[in-house]
Order: sequence, then C-alpha cells, then structure tokens
Amino acid sequence: MAERTQYEELMRQFSAFGAVRRELGRILPSDCPSGSAAVLTLLGRHGDMRMSRLAELLAVDMSVTSRHVAHVADRGWIERSADPSDKRSRILRLTPSGLARLDELSRRTAQLLADRLSDWSDDEVGQLIGLMARLRADFGDCRTATPSRLNAPHVPETPHTPHHELDHTTRTPA
Repeated sequence: MAERTQYEELMRQFSAFGAVRRELGRILPSDCPSGSAAVLTLLGRHGDMRMSRLAELLAVDMSVTSRHVAHVADRGWIERSADPSDKRSRILRLTPSGLARLDELSRRTAQLLADRLSDWSDDEVGQLIGLMARLRADFGDCRTATPSRLNAPHVPETPHTPHHELDHTTRTPA
C-alpha cells in the first residue's frame, strides 16, 4: 500500500486536473456544451437506450438528463421514439447528424490530445489509459471501459469518446 504522502500528492494532482478538463471543454463547439457532448458520446458508445439508463450513465438526475436530451434533440442529433416494450418510455437514438457531430467532437479531442501528448510514447499513453480505467473501476464508475476496449485509439472506451464526456455541467469531478 502506498504511503500517506503519495495519496496526498495524488489528491493534489486530481485537483490540478481541472486545467486539463477546462482545455478539453474549450474545444467544444458553442452549440454543443459538455452535457450535450456527453449524451452523444454515451449513445455512440452504448447504442440506443432509455432516458433512465442515460441518466445513470451520466450520473445526474432525470431533470438534468432531460435538459441535455432536449438540447441535442432540438438540434436533430438524436431522435426519441416510443419504447416497444413500454409505450410510456422513450428510446434515444443517434441520428446521422448526431453521428457526424460525434465524429467531429472525437476528431477535435483526438487532435488536442495528440498535440499535448506529442512527446509521450505509445506505451506511456497506453499506461495512462489503463491506470485511469482501473481507477474509475475502483470507484465504481458504470462507464468504465472493459479490458477488450483498453487499446482503443485515443481514450479507453471507443474511437467516438471525447474526453469531455467526463465534464458534466452539474457534477465535478465526474
């Protein structure tokens, strides 16, 4: 087990990680705030889902999830359809426009990370991905990558996962 001083330094590093999150947030298009980007990312990664599952993955309450969903639906990035198994529920699905927006977000994020980590080796990036995924799993994050996805191009989940998914407008840190 690590010494207390190591855990204290880890806490300082977590606190300073806000600068990374802020820079990742700055690359978002003005019509796609972090909550909207998170909705697109999660639908891209997990596929069609009910609003309740999305709220769970976002780790926010239904009212916040509803606002995020309304925002992306108003822009035509997702569609909401009746759930065949429960007509009171809605299934959320990415539209072609939503997929295009998600690809743009992924491209922007990958470019920023490539720029900032240009002097890191592939091994170092891989180690960081693995350690971050392990940390998330140890904290019970329901969005944690499965081991088979740890070798994805620029983040632990899928090629369509912008890092700003972690930056929810209602919860810090995610």
